[in-house]
Amino acid sequence: MPLNLSVDEVLSTTRAVRKRLDLDRPVPRHLIEECVDLALQAPTGRNRQRWHFLVITDDEQRAAVARLFRKAYDTGTPGRITEQDARRQNTFPQSRKRTLESYQHLYDNVHRVPAFVIPAVEGRTEQANAFEQSMTWGSILPAVWSFMLAARERGLGTVWTTAQGPVERELADALGAPYDEVMLTALIPLAFTIGTEFKPAKRIGREEVLHWDKW
Repeated sequence: MPLNLSVDEVLSTTRAVRKRLDLDRPVPRHLIEECVDLALQAPTGRNRQRWHFLVITDDEQRAAVARLFRKAYDTGTPGRITEQDARRQNTFPQSRKRTLESYQHLYDNVHRVPAFVIPAVEGRTEQANAFEQSMTWGSILPAVWSFMLAARERGLGTVWTTAQGPVERELADALGAPYDEVMLTALIPLAFTIGTEFKPAKRIGREEVLHWDKW
């Protein structure tokens, strides 16, 4: 049943869910399809709907995805952390600690996640300039965010991970995706949430990020 949240509630309480994924409850196909239908209504650059959504629920395929998730986690190269990043990450130290604990929980239990959603977009951007990249990512990201918001309204939890990055070709091979033609843009665990109450997160102040008329 829908949670009947207001638009503002959905936007302010759609969290990156790791520890509160219900790993023992299957997700009905029709709910996932409803979320995809809503994702397909997202705005897209030049009306080029180059989106694809791979949904993995088969036991054997989920095990393969989980194995590659862990491999990526173990071997992936972390992004560069600036001094500003470090300061903001530690604005609320307890939040940072909880986030790290939730990463570990997902790593330990990823094989139990009932469904994975892997959004893909046609075309590859490795050699593309910033303009071409912005058009590609500017199309897939709104669609995926719409999917995640629709999932929240249906009592489902999601978390955008980049675990596919270091093992994307292996993941594409395992799922039969044409690596040279599409990019697997994320690896999103999907499950019902344990409880449906989520609060807005603590964030840095608006004054740190809002620029008006000039930087």
